[in-house]
Amino acid sequence: MTTLLMQLAEQVGIKLKQRGLMLTAAESCTGGGLSYWITSIPGSSAWFDRGFVTYTNEAKIEMLDVNPQTIAHFGAVSEQTAREMAEGALQRSHAHISIAITGIAGPAGGTAQKPVGTVWIAFAQQGVPTQAQENIFPGDRQAVREKTITVVLNKLLELATQ
Repeated sequence: MTTLLMQLAEQVGIKLKQRGLMLTAAESCTGGGLSYWITSIPGSSAWFDRGFVTYTNEAKIEMLDVNPQTIAHFGAVSEQTAREMAEGALQRSHAHISIAITGIAGPAGGTAQKPVGTVWIAFAQQGVPTQAQENIFPGDRQAVREKTITVVLNKLLELATQ
C-alpha cells in the first residue's frame, strides 16, 4: 500500500505542478494521513499549500468556517459538512483545489444510518461547483483510512488532468 500511495501522490504532484495549481486538504478521519503522503514527495511545496486537520466539530467550525447548524442538523459525517469543509479550506488558503474528508474510521462510532467505514469526500475548485461523494469502506481503522486516501489521490489525479 505504501508504494501505491507514494506513486499516486507523486503523479498528482506532477499533474498539479504542470498545470500551475495548488492543493489544500481538510482532513478529519484520516488525521493528516493524506497530507503526510503528499508532503512525502520532494518539492511538494510547489503544488501543496497547506493541510487542515479538523478532527473535532469545533475545529471544523473554527478553522474551516463550517456552520454549526450544518453539523447539528446533518452531523459531522455528512455530504453537507464535507462540502462546507472543502469550500472553507479553499477560502482559507492560496489553493485552486481543495479536498475534504470526514468519516467514521472505527472501530466505534458507527450507527445503522452511518456505519463504520462511512466516509464523505468533497472537492472544491475555484469557479466550479463543489463535488461530494459518499463511500463505505470495509475493514478496520487502518484499512478505512488507507482506502480513503487511495480514493482521494485517484480522484485528485482525475481532477488534475481535466
